[in-house]
Amino acid sequence: MNELANHDAMSLAALVKSGEVSAVELLDNAIANVETLNPEINSIVTRMYEEARATIKAGLPEGPLQGVPFLLKDLRALYAGVPTTSGSRFMTNAIPNHDSELVARYKRAGLVIFGKTNTSEYGCCPSTEGAMYGATRNPWNTGVSAGGSSGGASAAVAARLVPAAHGSDGGGSIRIPASCCGVFGFKPSRGLLPAGPDYGEVWNGLSAEHVMTVSVRDSAMFLDITAGSTAGDPYCGPTFERALLDEVTTRPGPLRIAVQREALTGAPVHADCLAALDDAVTLLEDLGHNLEEAKPEYDVSQSGAAFTLLIAANVQGAIDQQAELTGREPGENDIEPVIRFLARIGHDRTAADMARAIWTMHRTGREIAPFFDRYDALLSPVVATPPPPIGTLDTSSTNVDAYLEAVFKFIPFTSLANQAGTPAMSLPLYWNDAGLPIGVQLMAGYGRDPMLFRLAGEIEAARPWANRRPPICAAPH
Repeated sequence: MNELANHDAMSLAALVKSGEVSAVELLDNAIANVETLNPEINSIVTRMYEEARATIKAGLPEGPLQGVPFLLKDLRALYAGVPTTSGSRFMTNAIPNHDSELVARYKRAGLVIFGKTNTSEYGCCPSTEGAMYGATRNPWNTGVSAGGSSGGASAAVAARLVPAAHGSDGGGSIRIPASCCGVFGFKPSRGLLPAGPDYGEVWNGLSAEHVMTVSVRDSAMFLDITAGSTAGDPYCGPTFERALLDEVTTRPGPLRIAVQREALTGAPVHADCLAALDDAVTLLEDLGHNLEEAKPEYDVSQSGAAFTLLIAANVQGAIDQQAELTGREPGENDIEPVIRFLARIGHDRTAADMARAIWTMHRTGREIAPFFDRYDALLSPVVATPPPPIGTLDTSSTNVDAYLEAVFKFIPFTSLANQAGTPAMSLPLYWNDAGLPIGVQLMAGYGRDPMLFRLAGEIEAARPWANRRPPICAAPH
């Protein structure tokens, strides 16, 4: 049955539709793989096996992904009756009485949700190694980070426990772990997916939800089944002329692509990350695209300060909301030291400060928009170092200065897409001499998600990655 781990989500759905395999068999196989491999990587923290069996027994909707096992990130993706802890000991008893709209759409597509994956506390760390559930370990090397905050999801997909898993991205939290674990990660344009009914937007529009996948076509299919606003949303995202799945097999034609080698923050970029970038440049040139070195221009210092304040304010807001619901303020051991430090920024600054941070974020989007009139896409590293050793980015650390320095050295490239609300993706094209995956990022202008999927499909066809599997993997090597 482990041959099933070779399939992507669309292929598994086709097997169910043809009757070659049942949803029960797929679920049983996925559960068996989780029970065997999860102790080594700690990617899944909440088992929902009985809920999944009940879902199948009740009759699955005849959606395009009927019967495919699926995992939710333990952050913001509400499933009625199942705790959503946000990776925090303070949120242990946060049990919703309803599904979020995105989860409802997953269910309508026929997916069988059978667990929740590990995340850093409140989704704030680019590595998944919080005190609540412990570190998620990279299937390529268990001594290094799987990335974050969607590290549990990326590790599960890399290990082929599932072909796709839900994640969220407020500063790179889909793309960073996708890079660390060697899978495909796509952050869609702002407003493309619903955040309701509990939110109109998340982190004032910085954060987007989507999936990490083995294949590009799965990522496109998941957007096709989930995209679109709902009544009461504060704004609508872009609309497209046709299904994104159709874009994957459409050639993009020659594109003008800018190449950014340096981090605008001044953070040094590791030689392995530059080697991955150079490798991607050669591939894209061979595919007929025109590449030249260029970088977007915006106020990096002000933008970074605004980004930090918006996250801090939203973390403090989440803590306050839970305190109000439970009638209990968090104790010293309820929130990790780094997150307490971050939340304090949100507590101490004024409402006017937050308003100005929102203005700065939107100005950043306007400042870089002309860049994407000149270039179809921007190619850069995803991260500035290979996956760091476990413990480098531990939010339980009391040395906040050392933690922040490590963060700034690791992820200087991803947050711009969140601030500008633009689509961006991490592609698994390169492995260093230590056998660790290092992704490259392609970012485009707002609403140009279809073009990125055309480009991703072309790259995947030219340099397939699905057969590259880590040492810890459910699929046969």
